[in-house]
Amino acid sequence: MTPPTGTTHLDTTNPVAVALVPAAGRGERLGFGVPKALVPVRGTALLTHAVRGLLTAGCVRHVVVAAPPNEVESTADLLRSAGLAADVVPGGTDRTESVRLALRHATKVIPDISVVLVHDAARAFTPAEVIRSVVAAVAAGAPAVIPVLPMADTVKQVDFTGTVLATPDRAALRVVQTPQGFDVDTLTRAYAEAGDSATDDAGLVEKIGVPVATVPGHAYAMKITTPFDLAIAESVLSTGARP
Repeated sequence: MTPPTGTTHLDTTNPVAVALVPAAGRGERLGFGVPKALVPVRGTALLTHAVRGLLTAGCVRHVVVAAPPNEVESTADLLRSAGLAADVVPGGTDRTESVRLALRHATKVIPDISVVLVHDAARAFTPAEVIRSVVAAVAAGAPAVIPVLPMADTVKQVDFTGTVLATPDRAALRVVQTPQGFDVDTLTRAYAEAGDSATDDAGLVEKIGVPVATVPGHAYAMKITTPFDLAIAESVLSTGARP
């Protein structure tokens, strides 16, 4: 990947990378009656798996978790008991607000940030090489970077009745994963100018006209949102096996 020209040069050898983990979602589809990030996989919460993966990747200096406001202390205790150092702050009513609050905290307490990652706790088994490649690409000069995979399925565009309108060429389509990485000024500006909620941080960056680069994702970075996904995590992902 060649970084865009005209971007701010960051320290490519030792960037200060901070990961924001919005973890205030309820996760009703998993059926556990607890926030999605606290759903266990082999006895360990998704959030714990995710934070451990970020810290052991070797390129993330700090982690800030946005937890449900009434579960900040219990979330901090959960991570502390696992031996994981992370700041836990109250999250917002949606993902965008949670990321905004975590970013505000990070820039206040860690003023020398150069790279910001935004990572879904539900992508708890993202391989370290994906995390490292995102950080490296931002440090090399890309203002925004996302890990992606080619789309395997045919996709149809439909109208409100379900009638097919078009079949986009899947060769030009990609499935987006996390962590998504940004230089701190780009993400701060995107959130300052965000007028609505978004499920994708790179989408906010696109709205302000900043190019978004891509790096290869990995099948293990799948998002765990349904009982079927959870079964895959239980049987395959949490074992540490590789295809």
